[in-house]
Amino acid sequence: MKQYNPTSPSRRSMTVVPYKKSLTTKKAFKPLVKRLQRHAGRNSQGRVTMRHQGGGNKILYRTIDFNGRAFMGIEGVVQTIEYDPYRTAFIALVRYRNGAYAYVLSPNGLKVGDKVCTGNEVALTTGNRTFLKRIPIGSFVHNVELAPQKGGQFARSAGSSVQVLAHEDGYTHLKMSSGEVRKVSWDCFATIGQVSNVEHNLEIGGKAGRSRWRGVRPTVRGSAMNPRDHPYGGGEGRQPRGTRRPKTKWGKITGGRKTRRKKKESNTFIVRRRSK
Repeated sequence: MKQYNPTSPSRRSMTVVPYKKSLTTKKAFKPLVKRLQRHAGRNSQGRVTMRHQGGGNKILYRTIDFNGRAFMGIEGVVQTIEYDPYRTAFIALVRYRNGAYAYVLSPNGLKVGDKVCTGNEVALTTGNRTFLKRIPIGSFVHNVELAPQKGGQFARSAGSSVQVLAHEDGYTHLKMSSGEVRKVSWDCFATIGQVSNVEHNLEIGGKAGRSRWRGVRPTVRGSAMNPRDHPYGGGEGRQPRGTRRPKTKWGKITGGRKTRRKKKESNTFIVRRRSK
């Protein structure tokens, strides 16, 4: 981590990931870049459905290949390791033997010039993508599919990974970072290794402006509002909550209440719940 000297209040305690050591280029590959429409947390009627979103720097979306099946059995060479403004992990530009290019999530330790491949008979090395049933017990994987041919859906953020615990009756048991153990069909694909940018969780913003650059607007405390705006609002000076259970702005119970549906279809695939 790079730590700044306290030359100003905003620099004090500010830390960032040293991108110059990790990334190899600043320019994105144009054919795989597009601009997405930004909604600032609003739905199709223009109403705010997700608070604290809006503004921020203009950013371009890099089209990521989360599946890999389009290049089955075709070896690729890593061209660049790049920053992606839409995600916390780094991405890698891969040029395949047939001349095609694709962006993939960069595993930790992947370097320019390394070879990666997707398939049923690939080597079990970092960056290669294969079926879960081929991956040895105890290995760490990321970008894991929940259903075959659906593309990777979890373990995609910076530094994340899941561990292969067992192979049984057509399913692979995976241990999540939360401690939950889940069964996933062993015909699903996963990429070997841990996602890059493992120091991301150590970043300290230093000032509110860095959040605004990322499109995060201020969050006002409920106790600082008026009584009509929040159950915690009102009172002279600093007041206690005034309600037995923590609530949202709309009076919904939020602390300690289970939000998962009891009859959710995927409950049958959870072997062990995450610890509290």
